[in-house]
Amino acid sequence: MSSHSRAQGARQGERPRAALVIAHPGHELRVHGWLEAARPCVCVLTDGSGRTGRSRLDSTDRILDAAGARPAPVYGPFSDGELYAAVLEHEHPPFVRLVEELASTFVRERVGCVAGDAEEGYNPSHDICRLLVNAAVGLVHRTTAARIASYDFTLVGPPGHCPEHLRADSIRLDLDDAAFARKLSAAHNYPELLAEVEAALSGAGSVAFGAHPDLARRTGREFGGACANDFRVEWLRPVAAAGAGPSYLGVRERPFYEAYGEKQVRAGHYQRVLRYREHVLPLAAALDAHVERLS
Repeated sequence: MSSHSRAQGARQGERPRAALVIAHPGHELRVHGWLEAARPCVCVLTDGSGRTGRSRLDSTDRILDAAGARPAPVYGPFSDGELYAAVLEHEHPPFVRLVEELASTFVRERVGCVAGDAEEGYNPSHDICRLLVNAAVGLVHRTTAARIASYDFTLVGPPGHCPEHLRADSIRLDLDDAAFARKLSAAHNYPELLAEVEAALSGAGSVAFGAHPDLARRTGREFGGACANDFRVEWLRPVAAAGAGPSYLGVRERPFYEAYGEKQVRAGHYQRVLRYREHVLPLAAALDAHVERLS
């Protein structure tokens, strides 16, 4: 790794071509040190417009340019509203095409390492991003026999959270003062995410958790709880080469985004609640079936 960080783990000395796949512009900030070290090609699923209708891609362009990374062909093909509408209506073909485009990008770029959003049950777009990465990595392996090392990183959970049993095969970066200063500067100069950056650095985890702590507690998930200095550490955790389906949800749990969505519907912001079993699981099954058909 470069001099501004120290990598630990089984793949410390390897420098495969890297890819980063994220649901929203701005997620690259969580792994800013790795972004500078690996200089990946970067795929972004949505423009990050949310309810504002304003794309965040220009801000991410600046982050990538400064870090020496570059956009890939998959770069904001959906607005957030378009992605949610497709999932709610069980319109799976656009996601199947995205898996094929991601897989083609990985092959064309000779990617040996891909990092992306973790499944946390916080935001459906984040979890769907993980489904797409898993499916694309699986498709590359089944059609070319190439193995791509796949990693995830938390977006609302503590940045230092890495289960003990995964640590030997994970990538850890401890940022020195200069790298950490660049990371904080990038975060504070991302205008559309100032409130989220403040919430993360203060330990709240996200603006939504600060506004609805009761919902966060009910999920039983490990969200928030980090101080600013914790963001010196970046963990990229290995993701098992399994099916595309989500793995975080136990029989007693439901994701935060369902409870939050119910409140948003009552407030008149949304018309329908996007649900794990009704909407996300069928998408996961469709992606798995597509990978199986092409292998």
